[in-house]
Amino acid sequence: MTDNQKELQKIEKEKHRQIVKLVTHSFYKELVNYGVDQSDIINVSTQLLDHVLQKKPIENNGAYRDDFDVSRIDDRWQIEKKIILGDVHIEPLKADHIAVVCEWLKQREISQTFIRFLPQKKEKLEQYLIHTSDHQFFAVKYLQDHFVGIIGAENIDPMNKKLEMKKFIGASEFRNRGIGKLSTFLFLYYVFEILQFQKIYIHSLDTNIKNININSKFGFELEGILYSEVLIDGKAHDVLRMSLLRNKWTSLFDNNAAS
Repeated sequence: MTDNQKELQKIEKEKHRQIVKLVTHSFYKELVNYGVDQSDIINVSTQLLDHVLQKKPIENNGAYRDDFDVSRIDDRWQIEKKIILGDVHIEPLKADHIAVVCEWLKQREISQTFIRFLPQKKEKLEQYLIHTSDHQFFAVKYLQDHFVGIIGAENIDPMNKKLEMKKFIGASEFRNRGIGKLSTFLFLYYVFEILQFQKIYIHSLDTNIKNININSKFGFELEGILYSEVLIDGKAHDVLRMSLLRNKWTSLFDNNAAS
């Protein structure tokens, strides 16, 4: 291993350490918010250590390298404006979808994502999601016809070939089926392979540990922390900015390009 490779390896380890530190901090804050006192927090730490020492290691704790492959995508974009993977596909969001999205935005779960900042009124929401020049959003469809969520981009910057990604599964009965992961992979494919962009970035609230973990497994890396950036119900929250570069995407998921 060359000195340059060793240095890059150190950088990767440090980025991972920072993510673990942030997730731990978020978990601690959540325990405090639930009224768990200091002695019980110490007890939780001990219980976690017991699980590590007594049970098998958690499987599939790294990147989704073995779960997703660009070659499995059915790319019908040029003909049908549709990209498919398994039972999930994404297609351009339409005005007919907006009323459903309005109902989804009323859910309490949305408060833990940046989707909470979308306009709540139907007319303004349609303008924001469909008719704003630097935005592009897609409907997430499951089993061909079920409209279950949205995914897309804000702050599209064609000159610098980068954009900000936002996503959520709004139909609660279709959550925890892996649809969010599949739609994320399809959108990443769209940005890197069809648009030929170089960078996707996201913002996550410090309380959204699950989202941070999922994005990390897709190759997103920490860029920085905005401390006490937003107020939600009177409480300040840090905001994490993470990004995925095209070369990292290619090395993880495009077996043809990497070989």
